[in-house]
Amino acid sequence: MKERAYAKINLCLDVVRKRDDGYHELNMIMVPLDFYDVLDIEIADEMSLSSNAGYLPMNEKNSIIKAIEVLREEYGFKENFKIDLMKHIPTQGGLAGGSADGAATIRLLKRLLNLQMNQSKMIELAKKVGADVPFCCINKPSLVSGIGEVLEPFEFNTDFYVLLVKPFKGVSTKVAFESLDFSTAIHPDCVKMISALMNQDYEGIVNSLGNTLEQPAFKMVPSIAKIKQELLELGMDGALMSGSGSTVFALSKNEQLVKEVARKMKVNSNFVRITKILAKNNKSLPNISKKV
Repeated sequence: MKERAYAKINLCLDVVRKRDDGYHELNMIMVPLDFYDVLDIEIADEMSLSSNAGYLPMNEKNSIIKAIEVLREEYGFKENFKIDLMKHIPTQGGLAGGSADGAATIRLLKRLLNLQMNQSKMIELAKKVGADVPFCCINKPSLVSGIGEVLEPFEFNTDFYVLLVKPFKGVSTKVAFESLDFSTAIHPDCVKMISALMNQDYEGIVNSLGNTLEQPAFKMVPSIAKIKQELLELGMDGALMSGSGSTVFALSKNEQLVKEVARKMKVNSNFVRITKILAKNNKSLPNISKKV
């Protein structure tokens, strides 16, 4: 049984404060992308895991295995599984690659084992797997708060392309948060971003892009800032690092420009992909999603 594990980007990410429990309070606008890993799980006599991405650990460092164990503890099933993962989303890229795989596992096992799990229960269990997993379970544009478990989905029309560019070096989410200096941190306004999206105000969307975590990530991996600047100089309308990095995404309505910029960025980048937001009403865009 197969399931798509969709990547995400953060159009707006505000790290509000550090909580007493060590986690960080967040406000984010997260949107799924029409770009995904493919997960295939079948019931088997023994647990096994194969992937085009090379060796993956068969322990809870792997979000797929962690999701299985969280569900096993909750529902008490005894089955083992043959797992095959076709990996496309790069790791340490701020695109929720691991979280998407964990979320896809939860959705798959719900169907495969006929688990009685409504959306509220799914989000409760997903939170135990990882901070971005609740969002990746529903794959709907959302205002996300708390540590990632409070989701307020909304709908909007999309008429722009998203170009993903990742440098060769990744960013550790843990280190990015630990390195954040709140005395100089930038706090983007996610409410303005929602308003722009809902009103199809493209200029407002571009002007509302913001990510508190760019500050520490630029210091850790200077090539992130360089890529962002280059994308803007090449004519993209807006650019921002997604999540804790290191992927930078850029926006444009000009299909030809996006293709030209993608070709130029491929020369010095580890990963380049043209895609679009996975939204209910984006059929007006030609499908040019592809690896460059």
